[in-house]
Amino acid sequence: MSLVRLRTFIEVYRQGSISGAARALNLTQPAVSQHIAGLEVAVGRQLFERLSNGVQPTSAADDLAADVGDRLDAAEAALSAARARSQDVSGVLQIIGHADFLAEVIVDQLPPLLQAGIRVHLHTGSADLITQMLLEGHCDLGISAFGATDKRLKSELILTTDVLAVAAPSVVQRLNAARQLAAALLDQPLLAYNLELPLINHWLERNRLQLPTLRPAMVGQDLRTLRNVLVKGMGWSVLPQYLCQHQIASGELMEIAAPQGRTQLNYYLLWTPSALRQPRVAHARQALLWRLRNDPGQS
Repeated sequence: MSLVRLRTFIEVYRQGSISGAARALNLTQPAVSQHIAGLEVAVGRQLFERLSNGVQPTSAADDLAADVGDRLDAAEAALSAARARSQDVSGVLQIIGHADFLAEVIVDQLPPLLQAGIRVHLHTGSADLITQMLLEGHCDLGISAFGATDKRLKSELILTTDVLAVAAPSVVQRLNAARQLAAALLDQPLLAYNLELPLINHWLERNRLQLPTLRPAMVGQDLRTLRNVLVKGMGWSVLPQYLCQHQIASGELMEIAAPQGRTQLNYYLLWTPSALRQPRVAHARQALLWRLRNDPGQS
């Protein structure tokens, strides 16, 4: 039972799709189907039921995924580290992503890469700039809140985090005392990522709050800036949990109770297939995927 077939199985299981696994693994769909068919012969049981919109794991697949999923990730990380020690991975790794995510999440994952002799240069940019820099070859890996939409790029989900509406305790107390939350929110300054309000509108829609005249009092694309203004007692906003969990724990911020529930935000690792020909990029990609998926400190 080869590691290649097991990795293909785990990817199909996680994606719920033959085509999705093929894209993630840079394989053809027939190759993925052959790997699954060979594995089904090896275990003697059907692993997936084919549906019109993907695949449905069988109980045998659930058991196999529980047995090998995390162990396979750990084994591949160990193999990647061994290759890094035996190959020349020295050189500069160029990573581009959203500034706050790089600072609050990615920097904690870099020590193993630095210890392997890789020098890391971090660059910040919007989703469009991340795509452009990867396609033009100026950067090796990108990290974005948007998966790859250009067929020349590959992407893989690395983190899903809750999104919370937050404010200083004094502001939250005023909101809680109000008779209508929507009207009370309009009375407080809004801090936003950009004028389109993507994170905020998603949270409002999820909680069935209509604020047609909502306008931001402050706009800033580094969410740490918004967080620091909120801590000073000014206004409200919505933030990924990784950016405000410590401030909530310390009492500097409070979550605004969501009438219906929180929303979520995904982050993706992006790359071009040709970039993986360089050992340091292939090693860094695998190391970041494994560490972020297995980091208990991230939500």
